[in-house]
Parts: sequence; structure tokens; C-alpha cells
Amino acid sequence: MKQDIIDELKERGIIKQIVFEDELHELIKKKKCACYCGFDPSMDSLTIGHGVALTLLVRMARAGFTPIALVGGATGQIGDPTGRNDMRPEKTMEQLNHNLSCIKKQITDFFERNGVDNAIIVNNDDWTKKLSYYDFLNEIAKHMSVNRMLASECFKSRMENGLTLAEFVYMPMQAYDFLSLFKEHNCMIEMGGDDQWGNILAGVELIRRKERKPAFAFTLPLLTKADGTKMSKSAGGAVWLDPKRTSDFEMFQYMRNTADNKVEEYLRMLTLLPLDEIKKLCQGKGKELNHAKEVLAYEVVRILRGEKSAEKALEQSKSAFGGDASDIPTKTISSNELNIVDCLVAVGFAGSRGDAKRLIQGGGIKVGEKVIDNFDFVCPKDEFVLYKGKKTLVKVKVA
Repeated sequence: MKQDIIDELKERGIIKQIVFEDELHELIKKKKCACYCGFDPSMDSLTIGHGVALTLLVRMARAGFTPIALVGGATGQIGDPTGRNDMRPEKTMEQLNHNLSCIKKQITDFFERNGVDNAIIVNNDDWTKKLSYYDFLNEIAKHMSVNRMLASECFKSRMENGLTLAEFVYMPMQAYDFLSLFKEHNCMIEMGGDDQWGNILAGVELIRRKERKPAFAFTLPLLTKADGTKMSKSAGGAVWLDPKRTSDFEMFQYMRNTADNKVEEYLRMLTLLPLDEIKKLCQGKGKELNHAKEVLAYEVVRILRGEKSAEKALEQSKSAFGGDASDIPTKTISSNELNIVDCLVAVGFAGSRGDAKRLIQGGGIKVGEKVIDNFDFVCPKDEFVLYKGKKTLVKVKVA
């Protein structure tokens, strides 16, 4: 039997949970529809952790579906309570609009680079702001079970410290997003991170109860590092899609330094390479995996930043670790940032002074060939090379 896109995604390990799978296979045989992923505007940039969802939308487009990327202008005003012990910090409308604008541009550029010309990008504030309180009760609330919602995993961590009504309404709002896209764009499939399973199921159930028509959903496993922690902006040490936050070279080196036991997984989830090619690349062990890691790094940068960026990052990597430091990335700091702690933050090697101190304590920081072992070290007043670990480096110039 010929594989469909769902079979392929399962073989790649991209589907974690799925509902009404048999019906979905039958739908795919008969027709194509729209499918969507949502993106949270809590920051002004997506991260490499979003690469699985973004690449999934490309896969779906190539399989004949219409991909929809939703940015949460409405849900972003409340904040998803999933997995949190406290409320998300409030953002001003100015901050939120800035984040929305940046993320929308990143997604638009991503689709253009990867040849997707039928993608739709929507903001859920467009329909949520038109919804009156009475409409909310009639359109959504009366079709959703409070008992079912309270049993959802996404609320458990907040229940202990006091779940607010605003947070409780987040799930119905996300369900209404699916219903709105179903009506407007014939969107029948919602996809998202596995931590969103409760919110996603709520949308499927709303459509099936209210419209009495089929709707489907599946979740993606969260991208994790070798130590099991989530690869995301909230987990610290994020690799950003914004090149001003994370350079092409830094993104390349991050993926090039992937732990051996994660290489095949990342190739399957983050790249568009065929599975048989991935299996061949990952047959070796230890040093034999280095080529696979280089391919992984190149492909991830190519998909997320474009082919020119990938080529340049590859050249920089070869120059830096082939003995020629003339082509490695350069960062400029002020003379007020020469203290090693301040310098690490300024070049982006650490997210805070605390992070910088932990790196120094771990023995992972060098200036030139000197390992830095104290927080009071003052960097040279002219140009120098700063290392984080064995393979991440930057040429630092002092303004």
C-alpha cells in the first residue's frame, strides 16, 4: 500500500499523538484541505525549536495541502498557561504588535525561501476582536465541558497556584481559532507541539460537536537536547531565527555540535532529506558521524536562513577549524564591556551575567589560548578571539 503524508511523518518520528487517524487516511485519499500550526508571539523571534513545525508546513504543502501559519495576536494577550506555575508577564500592545510583525516576517521569508507559494498567514485577533461576550457563550462555551477542561494536563501546574479565568479561557479561544479557520479556509487539520494536545483536542471536539463535520489533529514531539531538556526560548540558550540574535555561523556550529545520539532524529525532523539518505548518513559512529553532523548543520541553516547563509556558514566553519581565523564571525563591543562577564553577554554567548559566570565556572571560556577561570578577567583592548567550548568562537573587536 502506498504511503501517504501521515505514514511518512510517523516514519520520521514527527507525529507524537494523533486522533481519528483512520478517518484522516481516508480523507487524504479523497481530497486535500488546509492545515495549520500556531505560533506564540511572546518574543520577537522564533527559535530553532520552531523549525519542526515550520518544516512540517513545507512538507504538507508539498503533499498538496494548503499550509496556514497562525500568529496569536489575541491569545498572546492572555498567554498560554500550559506547563507554567505562574501567569505569563503581561506585554504592552506596542510590544505585542512588534513581536507579531517580526514573527510574521520570519514566517513569510521562510515560505518564500522554501518555494511555498500557497501559504496563508493569519492573526487570530482578526476574528477574536469581533466576538461579543454573548457570541462567545453561544458559539463556543456551550459546546465545551468544564469537567473535561479541568482534567486537561495543560491546566494542572497552574491549578495549584490559582488558575485565573483569563487563562482558563485560553483553551476555548484556541478551539475557536480552529473553528474559524475551518469555516473560512476549509482547514480540517490542526498541528502543534505535544504540550498543546489538550488545547488542540478542544478545537477538534468543538468542530465535531457544533458543525457535525470531521476535523483532525496530531502533535509533534518537542525538540529536545541530549540531556532531555526542551530546545526553546524558555529553556535558556536559545538559537534564534533572527540573525541579529544568532548568526548563521552560530546556528551552524550549534547543529554541527549535536550529540551523536541526536543526529538522526534532527535530520528526520528538521530537514527535508529523504529517509534513505538520512539512514546512509547515520550508519557510522563516533568520528564517522562528523559528515552527517555537517550535513545536518548545512541543511538546517539552508532551510531556516537560505542557501547563501548555509554556504557562508560552512566556509566560516572550515576556515575557523582549518586554522584560518580570517573568516569567522565578528562582534564589536564597547570599551565598557571588556570585563569577561560583560563581554560574554555582549557577544551573545550568555543570556545574562549569571549564565556567563556559570560558563566561566565550567571552564568553557577561552580568550585566545587562555582558559578564563575568574570573573574579573579583563579582555584585551584590541581585537581577540573568544571561545565558548571547543567549537563556538567569535572574533571580538573593541570600539
